[in-house]
Amino acid sequence: MKRFVALLLLAAFSVATLTACNTMEGLGKDVKKLGQKVEDKASS
Repeated sequence: MKRFVALLLLAAFSVATLTACNTMEGLGKDVKKLGQKVEDKASS
């Protein structure tokens, strides 16, 4: 059951990621946003 839930979450995350990154511009924005979050956590 745990494996099924993990696979379901992975599939949902993959779909969300792929639909958010339709273009290279979108991918760039997503990577930039992720980098900013990591930078904010590192400076806190």
